[in-house]
Amino acid sequence: MAIHKILFASLLIFSLIQSIHGAEKKERLFKDLEKGSLEVTTKPSREGPDVVLDAGKDKISITWKLSSTGSTKEAEFKTIKVKLCYAPPSQVDRPWRKTHDELFKDKTCPHKIVARPYDKTTQSIDWTLERDIPTGTYFVRAYAVDANDHEVAYGQSTDDAKKTNLFSVQAISGRHMSLDIASICFSVFSVVALVVFFVNEKRKAKIEQSK
Repeated sequence: MAIHKILFASLLIFSLIQSIHGAEKKERLFKDLEKGSLEVTTKPSREGPDVVLDAGKDKISITWKLSSTGSTKEAEFKTIKVKLCYAPPSQVDRPWRKTHDELFKDKTCPHKIVARPYDKTTQSIDWTLERDIPTGTYFVRAYAVDANDHEVAYGQSTDDAKKTNLFSVQAISGRHMSLDIASICFSVFSVVALVVFFVNEKRKAKIEQSK
């Protein structure tokens, strides 16, 4: 009986802790983060008004550093998480990409690029667009994260309206050269097999007639 009480009490305490952490997580809002604490710039490997980058092939050169105006929360910075984010045109009629002020619900930046320990000097990475990146219009955002893995500040490569310095990506079509080759080989094999079948049938027919 005592064991049951201990187990019940343990489960109750665990549930209480989880609910407290969940409430803390849900209360964290994007609007409460310090805006512009990080300066983020991007430079695609190909540029131009009509250029569309290829997933799995093209690269983005990304740099980030502490803003020239500094940050009141810099002492809390432990890690910088850089993410690829959907721009508004690629969020229309796509609730799974929707922007929410509650950070645990926000789907704006689902694609992780890199996470590094905080350093106020300029940091950079040449990142190849991953093969599973969907077709869309994007920008890059960097979050400053504290020791509890909570976002406290951010910076992004576009303006507040998310209209400038955007870039477009074309997803991989899903077809691969090896599949095309296999398809051609199978077609050729099918035609050859059909020809052989008809030749054999003709030969059998001639043999039957000669009898």
